[in-house]
Amino acid sequence: MKNDAKGLPTYRRLSFSLYLNYVVHGFGLLILAQNMTALSHAWNVPIAVVSYVISGVGIGRLLAYLITGYFSDKLSRKFFVYLGMLCYFLFAVGIPFSKSIPLSYLFAILAGVANSALDAGTYTTFVEMAHGNGRYNVLIKAVASIGEFIIPLLVSLFAHLHAWYGWSFMVMALLLLINAALLMPLKFPDRQAEKIEAKTEKQGQANGLKLIATILFAIYGYLSMALMIWYTQWITLFGQNAHHFSNIQSHFLLSLYSVGSIVGVLLLFVLLGREISETGIMIAMNAVATGALLIIIFSNNIVVSEIGSFLFGFSAASGVMQTGLTAFMRLYPAKRGLVTGVFYFFGALASFTVPIITGSLSKQSVEIAFNGNVVVGLTAVIVVSLIALLMRHVNHLAEK
Repeated sequence: MKNDAKGLPTYRRLSFSLYLNYVVHGFGLLILAQNMTALSHAWNVPIAVVSYVISGVGIGRLLAYLITGYFSDKLSRKFFVYLGMLCYFLFAVGIPFSKSIPLSYLFAILAGVANSALDAGTYTTFVEMAHGNGRYNVLIKAVASIGEFIIPLLVSLFAHLHAWYGWSFMVMALLLLINAALLMPLKFPDRQAEKIEAKTEKQGQANGLKLIATILFAIYGYLSMALMIWYTQWITLFGQNAHHFSNIQSHFLLSLYSVGSIVGVLLLFVLLGREISETGIMIAMNAVATGALLIIIFSNNIVVSEIGSFLFGFSAASGVMQTGLTAFMRLYPAKRGLVTGVFYFFGALASFTVPIITGSLSKQSVEIAFNGNVVVGLTAVIVVSLIALLMRHVNHLAEK
């Protein structure tokens, strides 16, 4: 590990700044939704229009992921980290001062671009910092959750003090400015991946298998995101409508999902640090997630459902998606940025399409809408099993 002039490990400082960006990202995920009423009044529009503006974040992700991923391999990782920070800064400063809906929509799109740029620069950096190991990437999810925990409290505090709603955005902007100064003198790890990939590229027989694995990884990028979004969108309503749990009990199921997620992240961090097979983790976690869904669906007992919800968060939201990304990067060590862009592009597609799919299913019943997630879980188990098989063959051919 490199040391700077002050003797403080450079990578430790770099890790702190990269993680701090994802605290800010946690702010960005919820800050518009948390300020919907205030923004409705400020813009003098209905809540539905504010919701329309929020959709711009997803559009920004879809537009930017492939572009930022591709160019992060051509340019520096640090450039894209700073680009993400700049876009989030413009979003944080622009939204509360904007009086125009089209301009506000543009700022929301910038938040989506910020997300994609940060991912392209950060996930790749953590893998390169750890010489191919993705254990530090799984912590990104937990760190973002810190931001998601803080921002509702900040919004509530400013509302309680009858202060301007924009102060929550200003806190976000201030954190970015401070972090930009902290990040400026730090060096990012050198990229030595080209030599690694040259070895596998010589294996012409492996290239066909790699293409199939690439398609499967892209599909898994969609499935792993869909599995989580599907659950969080419908679990509360499912508890109320299917099992007739109380409002508090149904909402508590989602809280247990969050607790399970944190525990799962910590477990994966330990397992990946011990070089446990990434594809083995993916198979196990997706199998547990699917089993947990079945437990919740077929049990009317609240305690059993609570255990199932914890297990689902523990498995599906444990950072297993990030683990899949790390395994994907092993196929193309010289194109980690592009791999990140492709993987999360399909995740962004899930964010966009799952509410549409489940909304259509819910016209029949909430139970059918929720139960459809089992199909996603089973498909994910099949896909990651095929990935494990293909990766074994690719690695065998590369070693010849």
